[in-house]
Amino acid sequence: MSSSSTSPRSIPNVLSIAGVDPSGGAGIFADIKTFSALGAYGCGVIAALTAQNTQAVTGVHVPPTDFLRLQLDTLFADVAVHATKIGMLGSAEVTATVADRLAHWQAKNVVLDPVMVAKSGDTLLAKNAIAMMREALFPQSFMITPNLPEAGVLLEQRAPESVKEMYRAAERLRELLPLSSERWVMLKGGHLPSSEVVDLLFDGDRMIELPAPRIDTKNTHGTGCTLSSAIAALLPQAAGAQWGALRPVEAAVRQARQWLLGAIAHSGELAVGSGHGPVHHFHALWRR
Repeated sequence: MSSSSTSPRSIPNVLSIAGVDPSGGAGIFADIKTFSALGAYGCGVIAALTAQNTQAVTGVHVPPTDFLRLQLDTLFADVAVHATKIGMLGSAEVTATVADRLAHWQAKNVVLDPVMVAKSGDTLLAKNAIAMMREALFPQSFMITPNLPEAGVLLEQRAPESVKEMYRAAERLRELLPLSSERWVMLKGGHLPSSEVVDLLFDGDRMIELPAPRIDTKNTHGTGCTLSSAIAALLPQAAGAQWGALRPVEAAVRQARQWLLGAIAHSGELAVGSGHGPVHHFHALWRR
């Protein structure tokens, strides 16, 4: 079995299990860009294919689960995976397969982004997969990163409409995760109408408010994918580092959010499509 340990000076191997967005703004391509920009080596297992651009999703194809299982087992048998980000899964069968293999390989630092709807409004997760996600995949997850509509679906209630309601939703989401070990909820508040975006980070004990200014841009395609991937890339690097008074998980999340703000702020330097454009994953590395 491959090892998931890494020292703060080594380059972590981080896996994305997600769908393919041909425009590169979301999904596994965005995840690999994020890992690379933040100092991690990216690996990828394809869970779904989409026909997609910055305006719409026109088709979804889910490959056979036997081949998904083969991808995962072949990779984990050889590569030490230090963190895993899970994005679009598409179906209940895919969700169950991923959960089963992650449990088999005892995957560490699993960050689950419960992708359900694309920025365009197109559905990316079958309804019968939601219960499977809660029952089979949540137990394997170190952190879940839902946005407000996703939180509402997962909790079978309306989406939170205020920061106060976000607090209660974060508490209820944490109750869906194993209570006997360290697990985290990162509830993203970007859907609230405000000049400031407030996310909540909660481990069952401490609720941490993470405010940030809202950047006026339509280039927000893949922000959820990118943030969860950034956290996954930074978690194994933060584990042995010194962050002063900050705990490693909080430090990784704060660093990921700060990097994403820069990626959104510099998104205007790209010209990709005419809908919701992507963020600039390499804003800190590319120089004109």
